[in-house]
Amino acid sequence: MTAAENVCYTLINVPMDSEPPSEISLKNDLKGDVKLKTEALKKVIIMILNGEKLPGLLMTIIRFVLPLQDHTIKKLLLVFWEIVPKTTPDGRLLQEMILVCDAYRKDLQHPNEFIRGSTLRFLCKLKEAELLEPLMPAIRACLEHRHSYVRRNAVLAIYTIYRNFEHLIPDAPELIHDFLVNEKDASCKRNAFMMLIHADQDRALDYLSTCIDQVQTFGDILQLVIVELIYKVCHANPSERARFIRCIYNLLQSSSPAVKYEAAGTLVTLSSAPTAIKAAAQCYIDLIIKESDNNVKLIVLDRLIELKEHPSHERVLQDLVMDILRVLSTPDLEVRKKTLQLSLDLVSSRNVEELVIVLKKEVIKTNNVTEHEDTDKYRQLLVRTLHSCSVRFPDMAANVIPVLMEFLSDNNEAAAADVLEFVREAIQRFDNLRPLIVEKMLEVFHAIKSVKIYRGALWILGEYCSTKEDIQSVMTEVRRSLGEIPIVESEIKKEAGELKPEEEVPVGPAQKLVTEMGTYATQSALSSSRPAKKEEDRPPLRGFLLDGDFFVAASLATTLTKIALRYVSLVQEKKKQNSFIAEAMLLMATILHLGKSSLPKKPITDDDVDRISLCLKVLSECSPLMNDIFNKECRQSLSHMLSAKLEEEKLSQKKESEKRNVTVQPDDPISFMQLTAKNEMSSKEDQFQLSLLAAMGNTQRKEAADPLASKLNKVTQLTGFSDPVYAEAYVHVNQYDIVLDVLVVNQTSDTLQNCTLELATLGDLKLVEKPSPLTLAPHDFANIKANVKVASTENGIIFGNIVYDVSGAASDRNCVVLSDIHIDIMDYIQPASCTDAEFRQMWAEFEWENKVTVNTNIIDLNEYLQHILKSTNMKCLTPEKALSGYCGFMAANLYARSIFGEDALANV
Repeated sequence: MTAAENVCYTLINVPMDSEPPSEISLKNDLKGDVKLKTEALKKVIIMILNGEKLPGLLMTIIRFVLPLQDHTIKKLLLVFWEIVPKTTPDGRLLQEMILVCDAYRKDLQHPNEFIRGSTLRFLCKLKEAELLEPLMPAIRACLEHRHSYVRRNAVLAIYTIYRNFEHLIPDAPELIHDFLVNEKDASCKRNAFMMLIHADQDRALDYLSTCIDQVQTFGDILQLVIVELIYKVCHANPSERARFIRCIYNLLQSSSPAVKYEAAGTLVTLSSAPTAIKAAAQCYIDLIIKESDNNVKLIVLDRLIELKEHPSHERVLQDLVMDILRVLSTPDLEVRKKTLQLSLDLVSSRNVEELVIVLKKEVIKTNNVTEHEDTDKYRQLLVRTLHSCSVRFPDMAANVIPVLMEFLSDNNEAAAADVLEFVREAIQRFDNLRPLIVEKMLEVFHAIKSVKIYRGALWILGEYCSTKEDIQSVMTEVRRSLGEIPIVESEIKKEAGELKPEEEVPVGPAQKLVTEMGTYATQSALSSSRPAKKEEDRPPLRGFLLDGDFFVAASLATTLTKIALRYVSLVQEKKKQNSFIAEAMLLMATILHLGKSSLPKKPITDDDVDRISLCLKVLSECSPLMNDIFNKECRQSLSHMLSAKLEEEKLSQKKESEKRNVTVQPDDPISFMQLTAKNEMSSKEDQFQLSLLAAMGNTQRKEAADPLASKLNKVTQLTGFSDPVYAEAYVHVNQYDIVLDVLVVNQTSDTLQNCTLELATLGDLKLVEKPSPLTLAPHDFANIKANVKVASTENGIIFGNIVYDVSGAASDRNCVVLSDIHIDIMDYIQPASCTDAEFRQMWAEFEWENKVTVNTNIIDLNEYLQHILKSTNMKCLTPEKALSGYCGFMAANLYARSIFGEDALANV
């Protein structure tokens, strides 16, 4: 027997721990009581599945087991008769099978409906026409049984027999059509209708025509089959569309979500009329809102996105933007992300105002709801969507900015950064909005909690405050954020305990607390609240500086320099000019003093000192050249960056529109549907077939168009041609699943038992399940499949061996070592896009190099690098040069080699 000749429908996993029983002991057990017979029959089934023939047990089972009425025995017999050889070596039916056939004829007439139905299911698996022919009258009679379980399995049996052996029941389509007309049970009607679709489509259409107005009253399983029939008929014969399109419209109102989904997909393929597209899109939107499963929501959203890709459908979907936004009520972040992107693609001047109103409400909602873990990310998505709307439709920016500016003080730095980026772009592009933005920025400036956002807000205020009042307001806010100056002296006073009188007054009466022992403990309200009060009352900018973040001090120095130079050009009075400049220089000087003191957690860096010193020098000189650099060149750089970004967006939109536009060459043939032959209408692909292929991860259609990507080029030879077991594997990659289809060939004249494929992986690959052992007859072959999961984006190796026992030999297990299978990263990674901020975040989180731990007592980085340079004889470099780029890496590399040896960094 070879794997190509016999198809087994039943797979049983069996542990191969104990020795198989002898044929004599099995015969004795098969003659015992019911319990012994049951266990013996199970062992016989397992041994036959493992390749044993056991021909001497056939008559024993027929005589002592087959007549029993025990239900467990009957179930096991169904499996036994499915796998047991039923023919002689020359292909003739065994004489004993006549007795089996008679037993099953009696089971088909058994009063128990379960036995009848199970027998009918078993007959679907038989491939011997001689066995089925005497049973045909009994199978026909089962169509009239009182129980629906028997009738629906009788339909399946008739369909299978008609498909394999049409001469046994040539009138099957007519018989099933008559059965379908009179049948009331939904499952029976579904099976009968499915048979007519595949066996006699004209009869199926005739039946559908008689009851097309009652389709809405049918069960959902029958409605699904009707949708499939209509699709196939209209796909093969487009002239039938008008006949069935009304039926599809009616099925859009079905109570079953599956029927509605399939009907909407079929309607889109049958008609491109705006009313049809709108009805299908509305049906999809209702499904997304009503379905609770997020996977279903994502699948249906993808169908809406596919509709949007068609140029003629986009205008129809634009009218449904507000309906699409109802999907935002779903808490899942991925669903919301796709919904916002789809809405943004469909927005136009007709609906942008309504879209912005809805998004503003959603933003306000996220401010009130904090318990969900994805709230911050959702708020970030909303901010980006409003940003894109305001860039595309500048009239909306004035409505959006006041709402978004409130989120600059948000605890979520990512959302606040997106708002800041939007504000920066808006204030540069829209001159009329600058006063509004500056006003709102000053209102929220003191409440900003993130140092990164604080730096950005300082830059915007320093760049775009153009009036005396705004400049004075900025200086006031800066002084408010710094607190009392000089900073060092005020902080020393606080540390020394020189508190104000009002701070010494308790804020409430002393509380009496009961301890675990039952005694009273007194706690002062002043002592418990003062440390927290000290932290809360610290101004934000002062807090950043005391935490050691002096980069914000460099940004502040630049901002103060810009507004001071601008103030000098606006105010003519020399006294006011000098007073303002002196105030700015005082703030810079006190920050420098703080940085050099021991109060901050980290000292100020040399770069920040240089920057602040440069700003002090610029203010002391006030030269026109520096004025141009600080007040003009910075803004021009931003303008150039935004212009480049805008050009890039326009280019991507142009490429996208070019993809959508179907280009027709002058010499392309014109196809007239009315003149096309039926066999030429297969240019449009069957959507049902494509869905099935996609679910199975099958890409044969695409591979056929590209010979280089065909299956033969993905076959890896695992053993040599002279090995006792030859093996080769086809590596099929479907996203993050790798399926190894291994062909194993027994090249010897011996039976190989317990032939097992043992695999192991190297890298972030994981073997999902261990392949089951099998038995190979002489010169037999079999296919073994193994599933491997991909855990990360890196190359991997699959290796292993094949072990087996030779039947009748007393030697140890034999082993054939397999060649390695190399899994390339390019087989399963997919291109994607991300923003600059997301890329920087992922870059920072990814472990790019193997870290070498160095134990040293040196604390200062410059001193440590100087030590490295001396140790590696690289005295030509200074620590400053070593800190920059490749020189520092080479120096550290050489130093590590000198400590750990030449091979220490071989894998770095």
